[in-house]
Order: sequence, then C-alpha cells, then structure tokens
Amino acid sequence: MAAKKKYYAIIRGKVPGIYTEWFGPHGAEVQVKGFIGAVYKSFPTEPEAIQWLKVGGAKGKSTKGKAAVVPETILPDRSPFPDQVVVYTDGSSLGNPGPGGWGMVRLNAHDREERSGGYQLTTNNRMELLACIEGVKDLPDDTSVLLYSDSQYVVNGVTKGWAVNWRSRGWMRNRTERAENVDLWDQLLDEIERMDVQFKWVRGHDGNPGNERCDQLATEAAACPDLPKDPGYGNGKKLDQQAMFD
Repeated sequence: MAAKKKYYAIIRGKVPGIYTEWFGPHGAEVQVKGFIGAVYKSFPTEPEAIQWLKVGGAKGKSTKGKAAVVPETILPDRSPFPDQVVVYTDGSSLGNPGPGGWGMVRLNAHDREERSGGYQLTTNNRMELLACIEGVKDLPDDTSVLLYSDSQYVVNGVTKGWAVNWRSRGWMRNRTERAENVDLWDQLLDEIERMDVQFKWVRGHDGNPGNERCDQLATEAAACPDLPKDPGYGNGKKLDQQAMFD
C-alpha cells in the first residue's frame, strides 16, 4: 500500500509551521525532538493543518472535531523497556500484486536498528508478514518482544489463533480453501514459538512515529530498481486474502 501524504502542523517547536515529511533534516521530527512543551499534530490534508495552526489548536480540537492530543511520541533511540525488545513493522506493495517492500525498526536496551528489502512482484500481505519475520528472526530464544503492526491480517492471524489452526489442519482454512502465504506463516510461527512475542495492532498512517518510519522504509524499498523475485509468490499467479482482513 503506497504511503498517504501527511501534513505536520507545529504550533510550538524550533521552527513552527507545516511540514510534509516527518523524518529527515527538513522534516517535522527535528523541529520538536528535544523541544520541551512542543505542540504539533498530523493531518491528512493541508487545509486542515493550516486551519489548526490558525486557531492555535484552540480548545484542543482539530477541524474534524477530534481531540488534538499531543504531543505525539517521538521514535526513541532505544527500547523504553530494559528487558523487552520493541519492534515496529510495515509492508507495502505498489499495486497488489506489484513491486513490494518491507521495513522494520527494532529497539533494544542499547540502540535502534532499521532494515528493509523488497521484491519485484509480490503482495501487501506477504510484505507485512516478511517484515515481522525479519523483525524477530535473529533474536535469542526466550526474548521478550513487543511487536507493532498495522496489518489486521497478521495481528489477527496470530492473536486469534488462525494461523496455528491453519497449520494444524495442513494449511487449510476450511475443508475446501487452502491458506495463502503458507511459506511465510510457517516461518513466522516457528520464530515466535521460541520467544515471548506480544503482537499489537496500530492504525496505519495515523502519526505513530515507528509505523511511519517503517512505512517509509517499505515504500522506498518497493521503489528500488532491480528487485529480486519473491520465491514464495508463484510469479503472481495467486492473490492473497487481503480483502478479508484489511
């Protein structure tokens, strides 16, 4: 899924104004990071951001009438939990199927690690799954992990036990339908069974810095030239069940 353009309105920060990027030297993050009492909010359209700036966030309301909560959390450089690894993941495909990418940000007690990659032809759901696999695959056994994903397909598949049930039935969703993305589900289940992983769903494109960064990594990876083939996709002959979950 291609990233939706967002506008960041800063009322109190190093340089107040409207920004079209969160990360990078010209993004909104550098204007509020470390600024005590920073007040800012993200919007899907520029007119909404302008209106919010004009009224100065008056009465804590945005132009849609929703509480302008804030400030938004800034993506930290390490995990806020000394004994728990925090992982953010996201997948993206430019068309479904189409060129796809995945991105993950992993925070441990000491630092922050980012990774990304992609394939020339794949699906959004496959990239969401692969992002989660990459986020945990080389962690030691028994690691405590808090993993954030904006994919209901992935989070529900794990937390509601769907994937475990599919595997127990020989990867059949029911008597007649085979589960999709079996190769990646199998890998993910193997990884999370050897550690303590808590999956949390987060709404995509909603201002969460970890999710926003992963989306950026994934979409940039999907746009790279000369991407390899996705060995598990089957040359694009099968579509996954995205419409059922997203």
